[in-house]
Parts: sequence; C-alpha cells; structure tokens
Amino acid sequence: MSEPLSYLGVPLARPKVGFFELSSCEGCQLQLLNNEATLLDFLNLVEIVNFREGMSERGDNYDIAFVEGSVTRKDEIARLTAIRKHAKILVALGSCACFGGVNQLKNRFRDLEWVKKEVYDDFPIETMEVHPLADFVQVDLEIFGCPIKKEEVERIVTDLVLGKTVRHPEYPVCMECKANENICLFELGEPCLGPVTRAGCDAWCPSNRRGCWGCRGPADGANIKQLEEIMRTYGFDRETILDRLECFGGFASFADTLRPKAKKSPVTQKAPAGRKKS
Repeated sequence: MSEPLSYLGVPLARPKVGFFELSSCEGCQLQLLNNEATLLDFLNLVEIVNFREGMSERGDNYDIAFVEGSVTRKDEIARLTAIRKHAKILVALGSCACFGGVNQLKNRFRDLEWVKKEVYDDFPIETMEVHPLADFVQVDLEIFGCPIKKEEVERIVTDLVLGKTVRHPEYPVCMECKANENICLFELGEPCLGPVTRAGCDAWCPSNRRGCWGCRGPADGANIKQLEEIMRTYGFDRETILDRLECFGGFASFADTLRPKAKKSPVTQKAPAGRKKS
C-alpha cells in the first residue's frame, strides 16, 4: 500500500477521506469494512484520516467527506456544517443521508411532540423533524441505498480518484430484475417499487424474493400514476403504495400526490442556493 498509485502509468494522488455518521445505524460504513475480498485494494485508492468505525486516529485534513445518517438534532446541523467546511467534496452516503431514510418515518405523524411522548414519555430528549443532508449544506454527490452496495462505492471512489464523471443509472430496478431473469414479484403477490426506483443495486431485494421498497429513490421519469395502476391491478390499495413510497423518504413528493390535501407532509427546509445535483 506504500507504492505510488498509478493508472496506465500516470501517477495519481490518493485523496484524503473521512467517514462520518449522524443519526443512523452505521450500516453503510460497516458495508465497506465487510468487503474483505477487495478491502485492501479499496484502501490503496485513498488515504483514510478519519473513520471512527475502523480506526482510532482522527484528522480533519480530508479532501472528501462521506457522511452517513440524517439530521435529527440541532447539534448535528453544527457538526455537519463543520464537516462541510473542511471537505472539498461532501458525499451523502446511503438513504438516510440522501433522503432522511427510515428515520424520517416519524415525520409521517406530523406531530413531533406526540412522537416524543410516545417514544420517550417524560424523559427529556432533543429531537426535531428528520432532514437529509442537502437541507442544510451543499451535497456534491449522493450514493444511494439502505445499506449502500459496497461494489458501487468502490466504483464511485475509483471514478473520483481518476477524475472521471460519476454516473448513476437512469433506468429503474425492473431492468436489472429482468436481466437477472427473476419472476416478477407482482405475480407472486408481493408489492414492489421496482418500476419506479433508481437501479444500481442489481435488483438486490427482488432477487431474494423481496419487493423493492425504494431505498435508492426515484428513477428518472418515474411514473407514479402507472405504478398506482399496476398496484391496483394486483389488488393493492393506496395505503399499501404510500407505505412503500414513504419508507425511505426518496419518494416524499410523489407520496404527497397520492395523499389527501389535509394530510400533506410537512414542508422541509429549502436547500441552500447553489446545491449541486448528482
């Protein structure tokens, strides 16, 4: 790992990176450490200076910050802002960072004080509505999934090191599902968001006979109206569709089109001007 990094004989700099977590299960970071077969090759691409799950040393001299988790407290806003200040590139790592993830399900109740009472009773706890990172800082790149797919992260990091444009699939999970020769889960009585969810996971859940829950967010041109027709054709009601669409937060705006006006989701804070879209 001490040998100079090169590509086609051209020397390459190893960027310094840091991994950080806000409110999350830290499963996305664990995915990277679990990839033992290619872990050393991955570590050879970068110089890790901050990674609480994998090392005891700490440093703030990083070029790229990978941030897992959603924002659920005011102190996390301050921490995220400080991370953004140090990083040349900030990457939202996983569904929680990109969309709010499973954490944002508490926003569904639209009554934060009631949620706090039900969960914590009278114990004093600081919490707020759940937000993705981009509601508070500029996000330069998003890596989708719950958890992330480690092979995809390695590909994206390789592209960053080589200075290549990072591209996400524009087509839905259904295309990967068909390529894997899977039986359509609708035919097996399982609801699935594969027709509208961004691909890139190699149809991870459908290949294991589990309907897609949309953790990667909407594919380009996602047709929710057509999904609703498909769901109804196979006997699923609107509430079942909403349960799926609202699970990870990526389809929040789409879910609002299916919900009665009196029950719209809370308006989230606007992203700062100049936010880059991945």
